Amino acid sequence: MFERLKEDVNAVRDRDPAARSFLEVLLLYPGVKAIRMHRRAHFYYTHGLHFLARWVSQRAVRKTGIEIHPGATIGRRLVIDHGTGIVIGETTEIGDDVLIYQGVTLGGTGKDTGKRHPTIGNNVMISAGAKVLGPFKIGDNSRVAAGAVVLEEVPPNSTVVGVPARVVRQDGKKVGCSHALDQIHIPDPVKQKMECLEARIAELETKLTKESER
Repeated sequence: MFERLKEDVNAVRDRDPAARSFLEVLLLYPGVKAIRMHRRAHFYYTHGLHFLARWVSQRAVRKTGIEIHPGATIGRRLVIDHGTGIVIGETTEIGDDVLIYQGVTLGGTGKDTGKRHPTIGNNVMISAGAKVLGPFKIGDNSRVAAGAVVLEEVPPNSTVVGVPARVVRQDGKKVGCSHALDQIHIPDPVKQKMECLEARIAELETKLTKESER
């Protein structure tokens, strides 16, 4: 348990330039506290102590503003940055080295039974305010842009943006008329579509001009 806790704290220190010391992260970071309490709640949950598991998880919500159902499965070195407003559903599975920002929901659509929540691969970043809804997978090394609403599977090594989310970059290459993307520079989907149409019109006009000159 101590080794897992040490991993969690060091993962935060590696990713957060504001983290000054091991002790500061361990005692004062709500994301670390939420993960620590979840691991205890998950132990109770998997041993049939469901009431006790929920009691621990609800205490975590009151202390941190982060709600993780005790049934959710979390891998190693998860980093929850800021964390306020995060909701993680019961059948969610999260891989290793995942980074989640505030306001993220890993939830269900209300249509499914059994496995109702998403599976998040390894080394995935889910940006602020994103919603991932349904029992599908976000592939390894993928990025979900701020405010995106993901309703279907995302291939590995992809970046998705928009409502509903679509792939704009895969395996380091642009998809369609996409632009470079990071946590704050999110393209306007309407503007992006207009630019694609304008480029296509210009291409057709050039082609018509060449044909008329022959």
